[in-house]
Formats: sequence, C-alpha cells, structure tokens
Amino acid sequence: MKTLLAPIDFSQATNAVLEEVSQLAKDLPADVILMHSTQPPIVTSDFGLAVENVQEITSVMAKNAEQQLAHSLGFMQERDVKARIHHCNGSAVTCIVEQAKQENVDYFVMGSHGHTEIYDLLVGSTTHGVLKNAPCPVIITPPDRD
Repeated sequence: MKTLLAPIDFSQATNAVLEEVSQLAKDLPADVILMHSTQPPIVTSDFGLAVENVQEITSVMAKNAEQQLAHSLGFMQERDVKARIHHCNGSAVTCIVEQAKQENVDYFVMGSHGHTEIYDLLVGSTTHGVLKNAPCPVIITPPDRD
C-alpha cells in the first residue's frame, strides 16, 4: 500500500488537490495524509505583538486549521478513501519534508497557485521549497481555472 502526503493550505488550490489525491488513492491504491502547517506570526520590532498575543493568535490559527483539516478529511471519507490528518506548527516546507520522511511517503500531491515568478521570488513558494528538498516524487496540480 502506497502513502500519499497532501499538504493543503485551505486556499482555492485545496479543492484541486483533494480531488486529485482522492482519485490517485483509489487508482494506486494508497492511504492519504492530509497535512497543514501553521506558521506563527513573525514579530519584527519591539512595538510588535506582545508574547501573549502571539500565543493567542497561534492558538486560534491552530484550532481553525484543525477544523478545516477535519472538513477535508470528511471529503476524503465521502469518497471512500482511507485518510488521516496531521497538523504541525512551523515552516511549511520544513514540516512537510520532515513528515514525508517520518511517514516514508511515496508521493506528494500539492497545489500550485499559479503565481508569477516575481511573486514567488519576493514571497516564496512552498511548492518550490518542497520540490528542492523532497525525498520522493511530487505531483503538482494546477490552480483551478474556474
């Protein structure tokens, strides 16, 4: 049995990833790990958020992520796909690659937002970071054009 890791960020790209990974899981067959990484807010000055505020914001973000992951898990279960969820706190690329190594993942299934090269250069791209560090093949779904 193969294992697929599908990092999702709850953007519009998530629907395409869920559709693709559910179909691949049936075709292979494979188990699916739906994963989300929550990165705490970055404080850049002394006038930034207080430590208590950062902890509260991080807690709310994690709770929201858990709820959205549970919803995505329901999507997989409706399609009779064996899946589970994983949530971590930290850099998305680091969390995704580490989880893949721990789980001995066979494939990543990730979304592409279709940003320009300039956007990716300035802001960064999780998909690009995973591609550079992936311990296994990466399947990239294009952004939903609708």
